[in-house]
Formats: sequence, C-alpha cells, structure tokens
Amino acid sequence: MTDDLDADTLAFAHRMFDLARGGATEELSGYVDAGLPVNMTNHKGDTLLILAAYHAHPDTVTALLARGADPARVNDRGQTALAAAVFRRAGDAVQALLDAGADPDHGNPSAVETARFFDLPDMLTLLTPR
Repeated sequence: MTDDLDADTLAFAHRMFDLARGGATEELSGYVDAGLPVNMTNHKGDTLLILAAYHAHPDTVTALLARGADPARVNDRGQTALAAAVFRRAGDAVQALLDAGADPDHGNPSAVETARFFDLPDMLTLLTPR
C-alpha cells in the first residue's frame, strides 16, 4: 500500500530497513521502542528480522526478537529469518533464532533444506536437536 504513503514516510521506512541491513542495533531498537512496528515488512515481504539475519547481525536479531519480532514470518518468497541466517552461515544469529523458537522446518525452502542444498554441515548441526 505504498501508494497511500507520502515521500517522507517512505524515506523513513527505507531508512529503518537500511538500519536492519546495517546492523544498527541501538538506533533501530530505539525506533522500535518508540513505536515502530517490529514486524513491518518491505515491498518484498522482508521483515526487519529477516534483513538483520540475512546480513548476519546477531545483535540486531537478538534485539528485535527481544522486542517481539516474529521468527515464523516468511517473506513473499517463503523465506524465514532462520533460513536467511543459515544461508549466510551466521551461527550466532541462527542460535538466537532457535532460542526464540524458530522452526528449522518452516518456510520454503526451510532452514534445514537450505543447509542441505548449500552443503552447510556446520549449520545443519546447529539445526539438528541433540
């Protein structure tokens, strides 16, 4: 519904997604604490959490999860934050997402499928319960 948003609002939203991509944990957390929806999505359905996970920023992932980010959300392509973190081999982010209840078999492809497809045994080990 970007047609309903003015240029300043769109610029602000883009900046928030850039903060997630860049791992600006404190600044982004401040905006969320001030009322920014923690599960807001961009035009591709990517959440702040998915972007932080994909760009391998475990501190940002942890901060967003602590503020209620939903680890089960999928983007328009069916991808989860956990699958994104696995793809980037961001072990700390993977662990934070698992600790928050992220399901390794959720999404398309799931985090488990991603680890298998890209032959990431270290990630598969993190995803497999002992």
